[in-house]
Amino acid sequence: MTAVPSHGPAVPPPRGPADPLAPVSPRYGGASLADVLPSALAVLGVPGAVDLLGLTPALAGVRGVAVLLVDGLGWYQIPTAAPHAPTLAGLAATVGRPLTCGFPSTTPTSLVTLGTGAAPGAHGVLGFRVRVPDTDRVLSHIEWTGDPEPLRWQPVPTQLERARAAGVAVTVVSRPEYAGSGLTLAANRGADYRGAADAAALATAMLAALRAGAGPTLVSGYHPDLDRHGHLTGVGSGPWRTAATVVDTLLARLVDGLPPDAALLVTADHGQLDVPQADRVDFDADPRLRAGVRVLAGEPRVRYLHVAPGAADDVVATWSAVLGGAARVLRRDEAVATGWFGPVPEAHLGRIGDVVVVCRGTSAVVATRSEHPVDARLVAYHGSDTAAEMTIPLLVVRG
Repeated sequence: MTAVPSHGPAVPPPRGPADPLAPVSPRYGGASLADVLPSALAVLGVPGAVDLLGLTPALAGVRGVAVLLVDGLGWYQIPTAAPHAPTLAGLAATVGRPLTCGFPSTTPTSLVTLGTGAAPGAHGVLGFRVRVPDTDRVLSHIEWTGDPEPLRWQPVPTQLERARAAGVAVTVVSRPEYAGSGLTLAANRGADYRGAADAAALATAMLAALRAGAGPTLVSGYHPDLDRHGHLTGVGSGPWRTAATVVDTLLARLVDGLPPDAALLVTADHGQLDVPQADRVDFDADPRLRAGVRVLAGEPRVRYLHVAPGAADDVVATWSAVLGGAARVLRRDEAVATGWFGPVPEAHLGRIGDVVVVCRGTSAVVATRSEHPVDARLVAYHGSDTAAEMTIPLLVVRG
């Protein structure tokens, strides 16, 4: 397996914009989260799978591939984690490269992008919270049960289904409480599900699944805690650093336990950045922002505004004036034309706001009354198109 020093070298400067707040476009089709599982399937010999990431030369002959997604482990956060995560630092410096997630840079969108190998426009999970078209209901994808029906709301077959149909043994390992949720079915249908309550159990279950059979094997694991501590206490805070150490222990166990005919791919769903109180605007406290807006969706770093008939131009003008340089304010067709979402079929357009507000710098639009008050009190956020939020790692380790 790849040798990892006990105290990793300093991570080199990110191979991306020097400014972590610079905008970054998704690199669908060769350097994005959507390309990870298709490339893994190509390594495993699944017919028709395309190795968009060029993994095959280094992983030729591999029988099993484990993919670990660490929630919130952005490429630009690795230098902050490095003093507390030597295994991570060593891997990033020696076998790591940056990818982009899709847009918005948020967990539900990214989990489904990984699972389907498709851009968000195609799979339709287009944000943390989206309006259900032709209603005023806002669907939170992390609280999604059975309505809308997951296979209708997210119609794209998953890469896990594709692998299983080709004879690959497929297992997903994640928290027990996520089993059977709408988001799990949208992202991970087609796999056997194994619950793992913490990082130690996750490592044990992933390695056991890799070793379970003699044929081609795909294992996908998910670890949520780094993101949670970033939200609650900030990137680089004491709890965040402790969570980074837990991630490091998880990586060390997986690397040390890899069978000789297996490989480990480590990636993330997004990065994070702290948002100072002075850079927050409260939608609920400013009647100018509320005027003409029927439904507020999205999240603090990227807002979807569903507006009253005929109000779009006024809403764009008002939000542009109030937020100034703190956000880019676009009509839906303009936002789709940027390519952020990839191609968006007609059936999915209504999930995007009539107006899309993409925060710049470290700004955010919170909603202290119309959304859960805890959301407005978080320290770190993600969702926008900055390098710090959009750039994620790909670490490739062979057993």
